[in-house]
Amino acid sequence: MTDKPLAAPRYDVAAIGNAIFDILAHVEDDFLVREKLAKGSMRLVDITESARLYNRIGQATRMSGGSAGNTAAAVASYGGRAAYIGKVADDENGRAYAHDMRGIGVFFDVAPLSSTQGIRTATSIILVTPDGERTMNTSLAACQELTKDDIDPDLIRDSAITYMEGYLWDPEKAKEAFRVAAQIAKSAGRKVALTLSDAFCVDRYRGDFLELIRSGQVDTLFANDHELRSLYETADLPTALDALAKDAQLGIVTLGEKGSITVSGSQRIEVGTPKVDDIIDLTGAGDVYAGGYLFGVANGMPLAACAELGHIAAAHVITQMGPRPQVSLRQLALDAGALAEG
Repeated sequence: MTDKPLAAPRYDVAAIGNAIFDILAHVEDDFLVREKLAKGSMRLVDITESARLYNRIGQATRMSGGSAGNTAAAVASYGGRAAYIGKVADDENGRAYAHDMRGIGVFFDVAPLSSTQGIRTATSIILVTPDGERTMNTSLAACQELTKDDIDPDLIRDSAITYMEGYLWDPEKAKEAFRVAAQIAKSAGRKVALTLSDAFCVDRYRGDFLELIRSGQVDTLFANDHELRSLYETADLPTALDALAKDAQLGIVTLGEKGSITVSGSQRIEVGTPKVDDIIDLTGAGDVYAGGYLFGVANGMPLAACAELGHIAAAHVITQMGPRPQVSLRQLALDAGALAEG
């Protein structure tokens, strides 16, 4: 039995994820070969390996990131009301992360880890090849200390949608926080969305993700085509889409330059993506797509229009270095006629 939904949520989206400070560097494909790295993947590394890899790269760009953090940033850039839950340490990167989130209008009030605990803010060394593909090497560090005690029940109840990243499933305490937040949201009659994050993440936790969707703990699923086919262990996308339609109330599948497909019951809503001539960095494209889409959903827009907002965000972010929008997504959407004034 669910409680009566709150009439007017304070936030459109409350995003929960790994708060990660990104270190981005351009490399050639040969660098990945020498380092035996799978192009386009995400791997977890310890502090020692992170430091070794950092010493191998050239000039780097440092900025706040993290999948769900990027999604919250996109919601805010569209003029939406976004909140973020993630764990940083009380160090230089952690303070910069909190400053960046608040500076773009995202509510972020999770207490940092004390410096006396000796745990650093999480970092991800993101290697960007000439085609814009990114290969991530992530040291979770403080991320792993996110617990159910960091979940503010009032914030979750007062958010139209609680959005969580699949990467949360790696740390056990974060996994518990994920489940607690989902339960609070559902009991308040709110929506819960999940992004699968990475095909390798799906391989590790396929059973858990399917259970979350099939049990109704998750209403809305975001995935790219590789992740979705991995989830249902099929090479055939139509087969995976049919399975998704049975399991989720709403499914959104991104197809790179081919656009996206929204799955809602028997509906298949295909929306193309704007043409992008100069791709610089694909980091964060799926994250900001989700932000645009969720902004549309929270504001009652048709699903095709939600997808269009997602594509506008993704098309912009891949023309820059880094995952956070550097211009107003709302203004881009207004200029494209995808949003009305007011």
